[in-house]
Amino acid sequence: MTESPVKFAMVDIHTILKTLPHRYPMLLIDRVVNIRADYSGIGIKNVTFSEMPFLGHFPENPVYPGVMMIEAMAQTAGVIGILSVAGTEKPRAVYFLTIDKCKFRKPVMPGDTIEYHMRSIGRRKTMWWFHGDARVNGTTVAEADVGAMLAE
Repeated sequence: MTESPVKFAMVDIHTILKTLPHRYPMLLIDRVVNIRADYSGIGIKNVTFSEMPFLGHFPENPVYPGVMMIEAMAQTAGVIGILSVAGTEKPRAVYFLTIDKCKFRKPVMPGDTIEYHMRSIGRRKTMWWFHGDARVNGTTVAEADVGAMLAE
């Protein structure tokens, strides 16, 4: 099967800030790359020890929280959806609808770079569903199907 053409090779943090309403400490992606015409793309998160979750999760054994990976999947999907459809480029609220088939496979530690490989599995009006695989060094560390709705 042939891959769809790339629409956006790289979306930097400045464009993400113009696209999503999320801000620190809840903006959980640093950039999105290879957004394709089939509504797929890869969100990138550089995990650093200085992040707030590590104050309590867990101080002696820092593990990046799985729930934050799922939120980052939804944020990546939001960037892909908003930038890919004409007329939706302005900032919107993005609301979670569903999380299904969620699995956490390996812990993520400070120093890791997470790649959120997202692909659309359905769309109805302003509602989107994506399958996401979170990977570190090519190994899947988490996966889920996420659904979200774009709102004014």
